[in-house]
Parts: sequence; structure tokens; C-alpha cells
Amino acid sequence: MKNYLKTALFTIASVLLFNATQAQVAPFEITLEPITIPQLGGLQSYAFGQANGKWLILGGRLDGLHRRQPWASFDVAGHNNELIVVDPVSLQKWSAPLTSLPSSIQEQLSATNMEFYQENDYLYCLGGYGYSPTANDHTTFDKLTAIKVPDVINAIINNTSFTSYFRQITDTQFQVTGGRLKKINNTFYLLGGQKFIGRYNPMGPNNGPGFIQEYTNAIRKFNLTDDGTTITITHFAPYIDSANLHRRDYNAESQILPNGSEGITMFSGVFQPTANLPFLNSVTVDANNYTVNNTFQQYYNHYHCPVLPIYSATDNEMHTVFFGGIAQFYDNAGTLVQDDNVPFVNTIARVTRDQTGSMAEYKLPIVMPSLLGAGAEFIPDLSFPSFNNEVLKLDQLTTTSTLVGYIYGGISSTQPNIFFINDGTQSSANHQIFKVKIKKSSSLSIDDLNESSINHLNLRIYPNPNYGQLKIAFNLKTLDDVTLTIHDLKGSVVDTTLLTNLMIGENIFEKEVQQLNTESVYLISLETRNQKSTHKLVIKK
Repeated sequence: MKNYLKTALFTIASVLLFNATQAQVAPFEITLEPITIPQLGGLQSYAFGQANGKWLILGGRLDGLHRRQPWASFDVAGHNNELIVVDPVSLQKWSAPLTSLPSSIQEQLSATNMEFYQENDYLYCLGGYGYSPTANDHTTFDKLTAIKVPDVINAIINNTSFTSYFRQITDTQFQVTGGRLKKINNTFYLLGGQKFIGRYNPMGPNNGPGFIQEYTNAIRKFNLTDDGTTITITHFAPYIDSANLHRRDYNAESQILPNGSEGITMFSGVFQPTANLPFLNSVTVDANNYTVNNTFQQYYNHYHCPVLPIYSATDNEMHTVFFGGIAQFYDNAGTLVQDDNVPFVNTIARVTRDQTGSMAEYKLPIVMPSLLGAGAEFIPDLSFPSFNNEVLKLDQLTTTSTLVGYIYGGISSTQPNIFFINDGTQSSANHQIFKVKIKKSSSLSIDDLNESSINHLNLRIYPNPNYGQLKIAFNLKTLDDVTLTIHDLKGSVVDTTLLTNLMIGENIFEKEVQQLNTESVYLISLETRNQKSTHKLVIKK
């Protein structure tokens, strides 16, 4: 059935599923320029710091998408057991093994999906998932490691000892992988993520090798004091929300909010508590609280990928640009196509928040050169002007193409959907580096507004595909009757239902539709007096 679903998605590419795009003048233009550094291998889901124009890279995986078989997934052979230094200007690379460090530091710094943040000279790495010889099992590490970046870089280049530049503490609140670590003013925010102990097994925790999986469902806040010798952590009361903060392997990015203050936006993430699908909404975090934004839906970039945040103080607009990765939706010749297998994509899109706080999604006219981006990082060029929270200053741009950073690594996939056929040859860790350059746009620079991103109905179909038992969820901002219509691909109406006595907020409706043919595709339309949203439904045997 998976093959049928994939085929069906491509066969309906010419059908208008949404009012998908509308041309808009772009606030800037982006170009990607590939560069190659000899002997630099591929790496994905790593951590990095930088000093004096050079990068320090650690952790991550040397292979591609993890396999489904527990014995092969996240195996030790795929660990990155080196510290890597890269000079993207001179195109040089140096490396050193972790073996001179204490075993507890070696174990954590060879993990994947650590949370990390650089504060001046120190890179702080939290958590991460990998194999621990000490525990004789795969685990999420309950450690925070502080690394003095410029000294480690110099030691690796000069082939001298770097062991004194690493310190580590243990804290169970940091036993997190797949979350994100950011700051607002002087406070650290550990956003989302999970604790995973044991071998990955897609059949669940009670089949074969068992495992423990616990989402944090939280935003954990703390202050960190570091005098170069002692690290002191002061934890604050976390925000707990199992419905909206149940997110991992996603993008949480520093922002300048409409009132000029620092903030963070949690974009998308997996998995929804009630469906094995990404979140489409977002969460805005400021110094006082967090707010769930259900009036905006992000369709294009759902898993962790390189992200460029850039703000215009003149226009009071916050732009966040996402490069490729993995997503439930992609554009096909102007049509927004849904694929619940959540494939690799090459889409480059931006989300813009305007001065009123309203958010919208735009697809850029350029794409990644192949199915790249998942597990890669945007490494900013620190010489370009930025705010205190590393958001770039758009108003400093000129009409000349300017280097603002680089994209390195990630997973390179040979086709969109490989999870169920993955034997380790369908993807690999990417070794390519791209210079990211931007400039002020011309009047001919056009980005495409994804109108579905600002449609407040937020229509969702569960499950999709299904066997004819239709279940939809949608939101209403005002009390209204709603017409639910099912069309076949020829445009003929199969069924119409008027939904009444609804409520403001989320509504759920279920109906068994007898007239639907198996192995067919239908269009489900939801219409109020002011809005309409259309999605597709695939019916299985």
C-alpha cells in the first residue's frame, strides 16, 4: 500500500488540492555556492562551535538515515569519534580522536542530536543519544560538557594536548536528545526533545529489544554560571504541555519579536500526540511565557534542517529561512502535495512574522541541489552584523551578494521515501559545504505565498490514507456552519454534509462514507462563509 500511496501522490500532481501559491515580492535573494574541502567526510546531526573563522565540529553520525532494524540502527560504526576543525576560507581540515579525553566525555561527544549553544569562547553540549560502553547500551546522556573552542581548535591544528579544555557535569534535566538549546537574554531554554534509552525499534518498546522513550513535553529554563573552572546551574520552573510541547528533531530558532524583544519560535517537529505526523503549528516563546500559534501552519520544512534567521528593524519583519530536510508536504508545479510518509524534500522556504505578529510561509524560487538538508546546520559567518541572539540584521544588506554563512553536512537521500526500503545504501552523510549568500531583492524577485499557511481552518484528515472512515479536525475562529464536500478527481460530488452546532476552537467530525472506492483519491473540502480549505484523501483496500 505504501507504493500505491507514493504513486497516487504523483498521479494527482496536476490536480489543484489547495490554492497553494500567490506571487509576492521577496525581501531578499539567496544563492548557494558549493565548495569542497579535501578529506572532509560526511556528517549529520552534529554540534559545532567556532572561533577566529574556523569551525569545531563534534558528534553526529557518519552514515545516512538510520535503518529500521534494531541491530543496524545507530550502530557504533556510524559514530563520529573525532574532533574536526574546518577553515572554510583556506579550505583546510584538521582532526583529532577523542581517545585522550575521559570516557564519559568521549561517550557523550560521539553522540547524535546533542543540544548545543556557544557563549563567547565556550560551547555547551547537552544530552545526545548514542552507545555507552559504560552502560553497555544505547542511552541518552545526562551530561553537560563545556568546551573552550578557540583553545581546542589551536591544539588540534598544532597537534598538542586539548584535554584541559573540556569539563563535564551530570544533571538529569539535561538527559535530552533531539531538543534545541537557545537563550533569551541571560536565560537558557532547553526546548522539547526526548529521553530515549535502548535500541531503536520501530515495532515499539515491547517488541524485540525494548526501549524507554519519554518526551520532555517541556521547555526547561536555567541559568548557567561558568568561571572557567566551576559550572553552576540554577534551574527554574519549566513549562509543561504534553499537547503542544511534544516535539523533537525540529527547528527552534532565535527571533526578534514585533515588540523588539528577544524570543524563540518552535517550528513544527514530531510527532503529534494523536497522529504519527509532524506538527504544522508553531510555539512562540518570550521572556515571560509561551504561546501556541494555531493561526499559522507550516507545510514545507518539518524536521531539523539548516535555518537562517534574519530581521528587518525598518520593516519590523522577522524572516526565518529553512533549507530542505524532511516534510509532509512539497510543491509540485504550483500544487501543494501531501505525503503522509513524510519524504525528503529539496524545498527552500521562509516563514515571515510581520509587525502585527501574523506569520505566513513562502516558497523561494531556488531549491537545494538534491534531497539535502536533514540533519545539516547553518553555520553563520560571524563577521556579518547580528543581534545579541545571533539573528542577522537584514537592514545591513546591500545590493551586492554577501556571505552570511555556510551549510554543511546532513543526510543526502537518493529518493524521497526510503524509510521502509532502507538497507543503508539509499542515503549517506553529506560532505558538501555551501556558501549562503544574500542580497537586497530587485523588483523582479518573487517568492510564492503558501496561502494554506494562513488559512485558519487548519483542516486535518485522520488517518490519511484510510479505509473509508473519515475523521477530520478543524478550527473555527468564529461560530459558523461548515459545509463538508467530497469530490472525486473528475470533480463530481460524492457526498455533502452540513456541519452545525460547532464551537469556537477545534472541532472533530467523523463519518463512514460508503460511496468511496478503494485505491482511489478524493478531495475533501471544508467551507465556511469566508474560507475554504481542500485536502486529499487516499482510500486503501
